[in-house]
Amino acid sequence: MKINELVKKAHENAVNKGFWDEERTFGEQIALMHSELSEALEEFRKGYSPNETYKHCTKVDKPEGIPIELADTVIRIFDTCGRYGIDLQAAIDLKMKYNEGRPRKHGKVI
Repeated sequence: MKINELVKKAHENAVNKGFWDEERTFGEQIALMHSELSEALEEFRKGYSPNETYKHCTKVDKPEGIPIELADTVIRIFDTCGRYGIDLQAAIDLKMKYNEGRPRKHGKVI
């Protein structure tokens, strides 16, 4: 699937599951994306490796772990792009092309 197809699918699922029954602000969407990244950090702090997934014993079949939280972050980004009509594929292509022309470490001596 192409990125914009995933954007559409993620947004349609969020709408169908009632997550847009009440309008959210763009700022709230950003905070929700950030919360998923914070959950990934918490998984790391608990000692899970970045590529480890597992199932929590009290939540039947619900996948957990850093990859899952990163996936949740991307899904939230896709949903937001779908809501606001953002062509994420075009934005990624544009930014990656720009980054290719940048100097090593963006010219900073670190």
